[in-house]
Amino acid sequence: MKQDTIVNARVVTMAGDPLPLGTVHASDGVIRSIEAQNAPVEAKTGEQDAAGRVLMPAFIDCHTHACWAGERLDEFDMKLKGATYLDILKAGGGIMSTVRAVREADETDLEHMLADRLENAFDEGTLTFEVKSGYGLTTRDELKMLRAIHEVGNRAICDIVPTALIAHAIDPEQPDFIETTITETLDAVHAEFPGITIDAYCEEGAWSFEDCRRLFDRAMGLGHPCRVHADQFNSLGMTKWAAEHGFTSVDHLEATTPEDLEFLAQSNTFGVMLPCSGFQVDDRYANGRAFVDAGGLPVIATNCNPGSAPTSSMPFAIALATRKLGLTVNEALAACTVNAAKLLGFDDRGVIAPGKRADMILLRHRDERMLAYEFGGNPVEKTFSR
Repeated sequence: MKQDTIVNARVVTMAGDPLPLGTVHASDGVIRSIEAQNAPVEAKTGEQDAAGRVLMPAFIDCHTHACWAGERLDEFDMKLKGATYLDILKAGGGIMSTVRAVREADETDLEHMLADRLENAFDEGTLTFEVKSGYGLTTRDELKMLRAIHEVGNRAICDIVPTALIAHAIDPEQPDFIETTITETLDAVHAEFPGITIDAYCEEGAWSFEDCRRLFDRAMGLGHPCRVHADQFNSLGMTKWAAEHGFTSVDHLEATTPEDLEFLAQSNTFGVMLPCSGFQVDDRYANGRAFVDAGGLPVIATNCNPGSAPTSSMPFAIALATRKLGLTVNEALAACTVNAAKLLGFDDRGVIAPGKRADMILLRHRDERMLAYEFGGNPVEKTFSR
């Protein structure tokens, strides 16, 4: 039996109040007990001495596009000269430039690049990742991406949750692209990955509300849960429709109307906010404070991708969430631990409690508020995976 003990930690459980000083025992990858300490103790041989630093659940990044090929540095130069994200997309860049690179890459190339990115995120404390397809936009290439994501997940020390983002952009070079995606691509994904979450990007210049509705109606009929990118730049009515139809989440929400945000907060659909995109693209952010005050449970993620969020740093997302979304530090921490776990359907992680999976991080800091106060650099001293 593999046993681990961490002593003299400030234990931020996310399941109740922090323990100012405590000991956590784990064995075989499961937390067995948490004990309060009245005073520091001397660590025994084989024990980890936290020396008063913060021990907390590992981060859960529930929205990433971390499987891609190529780079978009030339487009970044265009942005610095004044081009908007939608300008670049309409000119054939943005998502479509990455699509072309992914189509040229083979499955092994995609596996290696994804594994490298996940290793970087692991070093900064993320142990559960959602990873989307969406840069293939043909049946063959979407399946290639999903196979690569699945294969990396089989080998990785962390957990990977795949999502089929088959409706990410409109490919102008494919005749009947919408129909092909709704029928042929969805059918192929359903056959090889039954029950996988289906996602789409509902936005001007991408998939329209009506075309998204048709895709999702058919996906739900096949038994797939659904998520949707909505209201990044324009409110097209998808947020309320998704909440009414029991979607797992609506993600982005920068342009959501107050009425739709309140409706979402009072539904069973999660609202995922992606502040790293606002930082990179246009300094626009979802109204996290209004969402929480309306009764919603906030979820934040990095949106790691080569264009609008070239980062896998959850600590940076936390720093932005407190500054730009209006969340408190505790709300921001919950948004990428316990709340994100619930969104992905996990009840075995996201908190430090007996019986839960021993995915934890030890910070350099003795106060968890430093995660939000400090930005830049890596605050994680050590990562414990199971």
